[in-house]
Amino acid sequence: MFERPKGGERAVLVHLDFSAHEDREDLGEFRELAISAGALPVAEITGARKQPDPKYFVGTGKAEEVRACVEREKAGLVLVDHALSPAQERNLERLLGCRVLDRTGLILDIFAQRASSHDGRLQVELAQLKHLSTRLVRGWTHLERQKGGIGLRGPGETQLETDRRLLANRIKQLSKRLEKVRNQRGQGRRARQKAEIPTVSLVGYTNAGKSTLFNHITNSGVFAADQLFATLDPTLRRVNLPNAAPVILADTVGFIRHLPHDLVAAFRSTLDETREASLLLHVIDASDENHRAKMDQVATVLKEIGAGDVPQIEVYNKVDLLPDHAVRVERDEDGRVVRIWLSAASGEGVDLLLAALVERFQTERVREWLRLPAGNGRLRARLFSLGKVLKECMDDNGDLLLDVELERKDLEQLQKAEGLITVQAQGVSHCGCNL
Repeated sequence: MFERPKGGERAVLVHLDFSAHEDREDLGEFRELAISAGALPVAEITGARKQPDPKYFVGTGKAEEVRACVEREKAGLVLVDHALSPAQERNLERLLGCRVLDRTGLILDIFAQRASSHDGRLQVELAQLKHLSTRLVRGWTHLERQKGGIGLRGPGETQLETDRRLLANRIKQLSKRLEKVRNQRGQGRRARQKAEIPTVSLVGYTNAGKSTLFNHITNSGVFAADQLFATLDPTLRRVNLPNAAPVILADTVGFIRHLPHDLVAAFRSTLDETREASLLLHVIDASDENHRAKMDQVATVLKEIGAGDVPQIEVYNKVDLLPDHAVRVERDEDGRVVRIWLSAASGEGVDLLLAALVERFQTERVREWLRLPAGNGRLRARLFSLGKVLKECMDDNGDLLLDVELERKDLEQLQKAEGLITVQAQGVSHCGCNL
C-alpha cells in the first residue's frame, strides 16, 4: 500500500482526449487542481484515444511512456485527469511503482485538506470512505500471489473482510451523524421560513469569486483566495437591505466538472442551502474564456441536486480584468434583472447588485389606523415590533387607536388572526394623541 501524497510531491500529469466525448477535460484546470492539492507537476503527458483501455486506461504504449517519465523525473505520484476503475488504478500502480490518483481521488484530497468545520470534515470523510471502499483490495495485492499456499489460504481474505466491515460501520456512523447535522440545518431553515426571511445563495464554478463577493456585501472575513475550492464550509450572514426585507446570504462550495457523486451525496446537508434558497446568485468569472462551458457545468450540478428551478441572477464577476470593462445591469423583456456585471475585488457594481436584491425583495408598506380593544397589550407590543407606530390615541370607549406603518402581508395576517379593524383617519381626528 502506498502512502498518502505529501505536500510538494513531484507529480506527472496524464491527460487524454477521447474522440467519442464532446465534453473534453481542461488540462489547465487539472494542473490547477494538482497544485491546489500541494503537488509539484514536473511533467505532463497527453494523448488521444477512441476509448479507454480496459487494463491501463491509457493503453500499454502510453503506460510505458508514463513509466519512463516517472523514472526520469523521479516522481512519486501520477495524477490521471479521468475517473479510473479500481482495477485500472491497481494495474497502473503495479506497472509504475508509485501512487496513482485519478481526478475523483484528487478532488477528494483537496476537500480533505480544506474542510475546517466539524460537519465539513464529516462530509469529506464519508465521501473518502465510500471512494476507498471500492479500492480496498489494492492494499492486499501482496497476498494474491500466495493463494492456495498452506497456511496462507485464509488470512488475506479474512483481513480484507475485516477492513470492509470496519469501513461499512464507519460509513454508517458518519451517515447517522450527518443526518443529525442535516436535521439541525433544516430546523434553521424552517425558522427562517417561518420568520419569512428569504435566503440568497451564492453558487458558481470554483474560483469564480463567490467568497470575495460575499465578504464585500457582508463585511465578513470569510477565507478567499485565488485557488480552487478555497471555500468548503457554508457561511450564512444576515444582510439588511434598505426599504426591503432582510435576507440571509449563503456562501457555498464551488462546483467543478465531473464533481464526484460521493462528494455530492456527502455534502447533501450543505447543498440543501442552495436547493431551499429563494434566489441564486450565479457568480461567473467574466474573464475566463471558457466561462460558457463552466456555466453549463454549474447548471448540470444544480439540476442534479434539485435546484435547477430556483430563480437566479447571473453575476458576471472580475470585469476589472476585461479590456473594455463596464459595470452594468441587464434586464429581460419584463423588466426583471437577469444579469449584472461587476468586480467583487474592487467593489465596482456591487451597489447595482444590492439594488437588484432590494428590487427583488422589496415589500409593500402601508399606513393604516387600527383599533385595538382596551387592555390588549400583547397585540400592541406586536404592532410595535412589526412596524413603525407613528401615533397612538384613545377613543371615547377606551379602545386604542394606532397609526402604524407596516408591511401589507403583516397587516393582512393580523387582520385574519386577530380580527383587527381599520379606522378611517377622519374618525380619529377628535382623539387626543399620545405620540
